[in-house]
Formats: sequence, structure tokens, C-alpha cells
Amino acid sequence: MVSRMFRLETEVDKARHDLLRSRLRATNTAASPVLRALRGTPGERELPLHVWVLDDSGALAGGLVGHTWTSWLHVTYLWVDERHRGAGLGSQLLAQAERTARHERGCTSVRLETWDFQAPEFYRKQGYDVVCVIPDYPPGVTEYTLTKRLTA
Repeated sequence: MVSRMFRLETEVDKARHDLLRSRLRATNTAASPVLRALRGTPGERELPLHVWVLDDSGALAGGLVGHTWTSWLHVTYLWVDERHRGAGLGSQLLAQAERTARHERGCTSVRLETWDFQAPEFYRKQGYDVVCVIPDYPPGVTEYTLTKRLTA
């Protein structure tokens, strides 16, 4: 039997990070016909998708930050200034992002994460389904992952 010695390290290392990402990508591409077919196509890249709402003075009243990848829109952030909440701005931001993703980028689905004290009920009212619940992430908070199929 051959014995090997390994050294574990915990420091942040950008070069190793990039190498690991590259090797994982190659492994995943080799294992998945779907990912293999994506390589070298426009769908392979994540494209930013941002929607902003400005008030009369030009100040930020709300915004949505996300990206599209393959046939999915991923909403990373959705925020509305508390002075403007209840006026439908969140619904408008989400609807515009969904329209852009669907009609300009060919997306068929959306995913997002939210915490229990944020907006799970808001997203349910917008047609989203809870697909994952993670209690105590972080401790004392529940995280929800929600998805929605986009229609034409």
C-alpha cells in the first residue's frame, strides 16, 4: 500500500481558486451532456440584468439586481426604499426583470432566495413556489428558495 502525505491549508489563494474552478468546470462538462452542449454558446455566460426605479429627484427608490444564465433568471437582490413600499414598486421591478429575461433573453424560469423576515409572501403572491426551506441559515433565520416558470 502506498502512503501519501497531504498538507491542508486554509488561506485564500486566487490562483488555486481559479485552478479549482477550472478543474471542476472540466469535470462537470465531461459528466453532463447538457453542460457540454452549452460550452461555447451565448447561453454559457451569465449576463447581468438590472432594473432601477428613481424618484422625482433622481434618487434610488428601488432596484433589482440579477443575472440570466442558460434559460434562467436569478434574482440576487430586490429592494425598495421603505418610504415607497406598498406602492407596487417591488412588483413592477420583478415584472420588468421577468419580461426582459423572457422576451429578450429567452428565459423560461426564475429563481431567488429570501429570508423569512424579508419577502417570502410577496414572492408567493407574484406566482413563485417555495422549493427549499433552510432553517437557521443564519441561526434564528429561515432562508427560502423560490422558483417560477415564465409564460409567454
